Amino acid sequence: MNLPSPEGPDRGYGTVARLFHWATVVSVAILVPVGVAMTSQAFERWADPLFILHKGLGSVVLVLVLARLLWRWTFGGTERVLPPGVPESQRRVAGLVHLSLYLFLLVQAGSGYLRTRAGGYPIELLDALGIPPLVPPMPGLEPILVVVHRGTAFLLVALIAAHVAAVLQYALTRGDGVLSRMWPPIRRDG
Repeated sequence: MNLPSPEGPDRGYGTVARLFHWATVVSVAILVPVGVAMTSQAFERWADPLFILHKGLGSVVLVLVLARLLWRWTFGGTERVLPPGVPESQRRVAGLVHLSLYLFLLVQAGSGYLRTRAGGYPIELLDALGIPPLVPPMPGLEPILVVVHRGTAFLLVALIAAHVAAVLQYALTRGDGVLSRMWPPIRRDG
């Protein structure tokens, strides 16, 4: 079945892509500070609910990013929505940053899932939904996954900062509509 693309070359991303984007943004904006807080002594008495929130929302992000990638591969990506005046070198960098963001989101969510399950810990949201662990406990792998999860968190935050800085730079200095291609979350046609 051939569906018409919800994105046009000059109209930005469609509503579904925008909703995937902003759901990911909000989730990561919650996950990062919760991840810091849950391992901080200052929030020790709230550690359990923070861990439960972080594990559950991280699992949601894993599914969200996989669904988002499927949507992107089905309907197209960055190259279709950058303004015509963007130089080829910047198009390549934008594509690389987007690919890296997807990669690090997947590594983050995947390593968090694997670290939790490898350590024999529950993911309460998945358990409540009746989703069994996809991997058995692997205590020897858990310390490696902790390093991967924490290390890629720093890289992911740096990539997000670069992405936001580039969008703001374009929005404030070029005024070529880059920001409007993803904002507002629901595209208003007409």
